[in-house]
Amino acid sequence: MSTSDDRGLREAKFWRKEGERLECLLCPHHCRIALNKMGICGVRQNRNGRLYSLIYGQVSAMHVDPMEKKPLFHFHPGRPVLSLGSIGCNLRCLHCQNFSISQAKFGSAHLNPLRPEDVPQLAREGGCRDVAFTYNEPTIWHEFAYDAFRQCKERSISTVYVTNGFMETEPLRELAPYLSAANIDVKSFREDFYRQTCKGRLGPVLEATELAHKLGVHVELTYLIIPTRNDKEEEVQDFCRWVADKLSPKVPVHFTRFHPDYMMTDLPGTPMATMEMAMRVGRREGLNFIYLGNVSSAEGENTRCPKCGSLAIRRSGYRVEITGLRDGNCSKCGEPLNIVG
Repeated sequence: MSTSDDRGLREAKFWRKEGERLECLLCPHHCRIALNKMGICGVRQNRNGRLYSLIYGQVSAMHVDPMEKKPLFHFHPGRPVLSLGSIGCNLRCLHCQNFSISQAKFGSAHLNPLRPEDVPQLAREGGCRDVAFTYNEPTIWHEFAYDAFRQCKERSISTVYVTNGFMETEPLRELAPYLSAANIDVKSFREDFYRQTCKGRLGPVLEATELAHKLGVHVELTYLIIPTRNDKEEEVQDFCRWVADKLSPKVPVHFTRFHPDYMMTDLPGTPMATMEMAMRVGRREGLNFIYLGNVSSAEGENTRCPKCGSLAIRRSGYRVEITGLRDGNCSKCGEPLNIVG
């Protein structure tokens, strides 16, 4: 392997020896990796009997985005966020919209090196007080995320994960003191969907989400509604009940419209009637903040007070107008709206 391929090499955390193999403990796959082989994520390798991350500080994409693009609607609304990604993922979703980097083979993508201390500095230079690890799955970037987020916290820069939530609890506990917010993508509420479409499991995602919420990370959820795959009213109802019962009715939920991509181009986009059904079910199950993404909807992006109905935040695309908010509460009746910043 060339020197340029070695520049992101860093001994990994969370692994143990299992005979002649190494068992990675970062995510629930628990890959048992033979000498010189990689795990499912494609970026953690057994080298000479020790596990290494191959992408420490290796960046494939970096942009300043609106916070609402993550999507995070209740965390620093209207602020720009420095967004960074690397390559690789621990799931194999057939409908992945960032497959060009999430499924990229190590050594095939152009990567730029970055030090942990560069991350808050670049945020400041870009006029941002927030940093998001996104585009590919940040869980597999854990070693760099941990170091970079510690640097960010020391410099009063908030941190964000846009994640599939397929992570083990011990790494999450290590990262949580330095992680401000997370949008977690719950891809379905059925195990067979995760097995067939994502090559993963639902249970660990729910466990990690509940733990992140318990540890004080600001959590918002995305549920991409795919026609014929995860769009049945009963499944949406089960998901909404879990949010209300295991997290909080005040956790924002983003129901997002599917569009054909990657290896799932044979399905149509999600009908508006299905999106409206999801919002109706969420309200029936007691969720306070439900949003519709990738659709044109008069009220699908606005934040209203669940108690008095007053408009707190008006959104159109990525334009944000704060109209009725005071210290995270409704300015009319004082109801807490679970808004940070």
